Amino acid sequence: MHPKARIHADPAAPEPDRMDCLPDSLVLLILNKLEDVHSLGRCSAVSRRFNELVPLVHDVYVKIDRVVAVDGDPDDALNLSSPKPRHIFSHLFKLMLFTIAKPFHGMRGPGGAGGRPLFPRLAQHSPVQVLRSFSHVRNLRVELPSGDVGTEEGVLLKWRARYGSTLQSCVILGGTLVDRNGGHELPATEDGGSMPESFYTNGGLKLRVVWTISSLIAASTRHYLLRSIIKEHPTLRSLVLADADGQGTLCMGTEQLAEFRENRLSASACSNRTQVPACSMKLKYAPYLELPGGLGLQGATLVVIKPSGDGAGGCHAGRKEAEAFVSGAFDGPFRFAAKALMKRRTYLLEMNGF
Repeated sequence: MHPKARIHADPAAPEPDRMDCLPDSLVLLILNKLEDVHSLGRCSAVSRRFNELVPLVHDVYVKIDRVVAVDGDPDDALNLSSPKPRHIFSHLFKLMLFTIAKPFHGMRGPGGAGGRPLFPRLAQHSPVQVLRSFSHVRNLRVELPSGDVGTEEGVLLKWRARYGSTLQSCVILGGTLVDRNGGHELPATEDGGSMPESFYTNGGLKLRVVWTISSLIAASTRHYLLRSIIKEHPTLRSLVLADADGQGTLCMGTEQLAEFRENRLSASACSNRTQVPACSMKLKYAPYLELPGGLGLQGATLVVIKPSGDGAGGCHAGRKEAEAFVSGAFDGPFRFAAKALMKRRTYLLEMNGF
């Protein structure tokens, strides 16, 4: 009687790699969901295949870890330069390099020690340098470590600007105090949306002008810094440059990016930023707004800014587009605040370019 045959697995036979069964298009879809440039850098070291696919990712998110002083070519990094200042715009005009702290330091392709590094081997990496490793970026988000405009504790200042080759529109939401307990509404007055006389005498209007100029300088500085990235990535369709504090956001869509490439930038003579054109501003004010979530906003102010002579501003379609931009500029309770302020009386102001 013959013994039963036994079947044993061959220990020398390698198990199939499940990732090899996935088509490149599906792997790219997964990598696009990652977005974060740190994670993509690590994925590039996994295998030769990943090393070839990561540069083809369409959606990229770059988080800036810190800002360090540096001497270098302003075209090779995000830079700001000016003598040491003494006022509210101080940190806007220092010589800086926004850096990503060692996310790819020592990381090489699968070719081993002799292989070419996928990303620059530097102690610090500028976004421009890191993004050179991506050849098909369509949607780019860059996050700075903090907002550009210093404010006192409890003060609210948020802005969102849309740019082409120059400013197209900007909306600023501010408040002298965010009350997180609620229930401290100021006495209501039948003002029909008018500003109180004290607004002009106690420095209220002057403060709003400072907020406006500060936000426009921050936006125009960020805009100027993007020129190298936009030049080197003709595939870009959308670009957002925000900060971790949620203070300011600069956004550019397909039309804005095309217009940016077609026209020459007008740089400001005093610093490395784009010149702010002459603008018309609509200012709306409420002494107090009660917001959802138990929040209250004192001295609530909304400033809507458009370049002077913008022909679209007077037509119905232009107004609808502007209203949509304002209502979608902020999230959560601050979107509610912007919509509530849009119903208030409008005060018109004019500002020369600078």
